[in-house]
Amino acid sequence: MKSDNKKADIIIIGAGPAGLSAALYASRGLRRTLVFERSAVGGLITQTTEIDNYPGSPEGSTGSSLTERMREQAISLGTEIVSEEVSLLRKQGEDFIVTAESGEYYSQTVIIASGTTPRLLGIPGETELRGRGVSYCATCDAAFFKGRNISVIGGGDSAIKEADYLTGFVKTLKVYVRSSSSKAEASLLRSLEAKDNAEIIYNTEATSINGKFFVESITLKDRLSGETRTEKTDGVFIFAGFTPDTEPFKDCVETNKQGYIITDSSMRTSQKGLFAAGDVRVKPLRQVITAASDGAIAAYTADEFLRSGEWK
Repeated sequence: MKSDNKKADIIIIGAGPAGLSAALYASRGLRRTLVFERSAVGGLITQTTEIDNYPGSPEGSTGSSLTERMREQAISLGTEIVSEEVSLLRKQGEDFIVTAESGEYYSQTVIIASGTTPRLLGIPGETELRGRGVSYCATCDAAFFKGRNISVIGGGDSAIKEADYLTGFVKTLKVYVRSSSSKAEASLLRSLEAKDNAEIIYNTEATSINGKFFVESITLKDRLSGETRTEKTDGVFIFAGFTPDTEPFKDCVETNKQGYIITDSSMRTSQKGLFAAGDVRVKPLRQVITAASDGAIAAYTADEFLRSGEWK
């Protein structure tokens, strides 16, 4: 028998900007709304030190402060946050069944806003030296490298932005980009290139991270000449892209080859009553503002779905 405390009108998986925005709109619509989050509320954006591209965000706003305001607002309207990991999602009759650590939860509609996880390089030394000089979060670990010489791997927006932040702490910084150019926004590149202690090196990939107890050096390969070299470094920050967190939902929803969930403009997936929002779905731009927009649309569409009675 389903207990009332494990039944909801709308279940949201993930409490980043997309999930919290969806919760806000769902709760304002007087729907009983449960949000599942396996780690810290706010998602990856909590690792961002400064938010300057979210309209109306006050000066000095951080990812954590922004999402904390979102959390408080959603809770004030009735959202319930369950600090558990969802291990499985399946459809049974009229209900979606969400399996979490404390049991099974039921709802006619689910919004997947589970986000992404940083991708590993898979090179020797990466796993062994993680937390001992290898990092995936500049804002978490920058202070540990004050006055040191470090390496950054990656050429996208996140790599260049995080490298720019690191220049305020480290002595020198080298960014290694596999291709002949960076995919980062021009403004981000200009900002980093203007820093005296930073250098961007193209056509170069890391083949191993070396050290007995802590990072001591990095081995690099020139992708044009094929030559390898080893350079001393005190730390390696890796920004090699992200993997969508869709494993628990793979049997319920259509994804692309990379695992991102396919939706229409109203956030509907291939399964009736199942919606997706934020970084986890196929989209051209993954930013806080687009995640929040996705969440609002998903909640609105889910509410319309419930009103229509299509789930019966």
